Amino acid sequence: MRRRKAVRTRRGKTERRARWRADTSPRYTHRMATSKRRSANDGKPPTKKQSAKDAVKESAPEERRKSRTTEMRATLSKSKGPRTASGKRGNPEQLAAAQAEATEWLRERTEQGHRAAGRTPPSQRGEPRPSTPARRIDDDIRDLVGPVTEDEKLLQLPHAHRGDFTRTDPWRVMRIMGEFIEGFDDLASIDKGVSIFGSARTPPDDLQYQAAVETARLLAEAGFAIITGAGPGIMEAANKGARMGGGRSIGCNIELPFEQGANPYVDTLVNFRYFFVRKTMFIKYSSAFIIFPGGFGTLDEAFEALTLIQTGKIYQFPVILFGRHYWAGLIRWLQSRVLLEKKISPGDMDLMLLTDDPREAAHAVVEAWTATTKRP
Repeated sequence: MRRRKAVRTRRGKTERRARWRADTSPRYTHRMATSKRRSANDGKPPTKKQSAKDAVKESAPEERRKSRTTEMRATLSKSKGPRTASGKRGNPEQLAAAQAEATEWLRERTEQGHRAAGRTPPSQRGEPRPSTPARRIDDDIRDLVGPVTEDEKLLQLPHAHRGDFTRTDPWRVMRIMGEFIEGFDDLASIDKGVSIFGSARTPPDDLQYQAAVETARLLAEAGFAIITGAGPGIMEAANKGARMGGGRSIGCNIELPFEQGANPYVDTLVNFRYFFVRKTMFIKYSSAFIIFPGGFGTLDEAFEALTLIQTGKIYQFPVILFGRHYWAGLIRWLQSRVLLEKKISPGDMDLMLLTDDPREAAHAVVEAWTATTKRP
């Protein structure tokens, strides 16, 4: 009997407690806030001053509370919207300013690479070198506003004169075909090539610069042609190493909004207007990519090669990330985020090789080439 009575008592208390908690009266809210303050004050009851403040708060009209809620929601709605990676608002004005700043910083980095090697940047010379890409920009398609590259004109949508744009498309296709043909003619004799990428800002006294020289020298001595973007920094170091090793030193230059210029260690220079044509040459005439520390362009080449390997377009194609410390953050992100969320497979992580040793990098390239030639 006692047990049944206790069960009924507990059940009744539970039901009454549930009904009491469901009551959202100001008295319940006040008691909850008072208990929190007592726990914060080591169990001591609130002072008269605190009780007076609470009474004033509870006596505030409902309209005032609603107005505060509305104001808070308006503030939150204003803060919504995409942000840049640095936390700035992602509006068109900010994006335009960021693009202009990025282009200016690219020009500055390129010129800094030339100055670090003891050369005058091309933009500060009197006459452009004959080895640089042609800077004649036609305005047959649209009005010229500032420096416009052929890539930019190709990727822009026509805003006016749609009939004229359609009429000039076949002409542009012929120009692209001509650029492919020129690249094939200049590079057709390459049967063993390695493309080396990296920052144009790396000075000659940097350890990465010296490692690129040594890596290219070892590969050149093994009979490989060295292909770069023809610029300063790591590209210059690779072309220098190719010349030191007695190999072929090739530079694939690209038309930019500013004059980039080619480094003095390039033996065969091929100029391109379109990025996708240039990228095709890098892949077609290379048996490996060696990726030294660099920026967006370096990452672009690395991930393009990885995508082609992943999709079965190329095989036995080592992608070597040189500089474990520099690439450690990227590798950790790929493992902890991309792989963990199953955006890539575990085997995709093994498509990249990491090293800090020029001899290891050269050996990986030679080993992959040997395996390719032994393939039936």
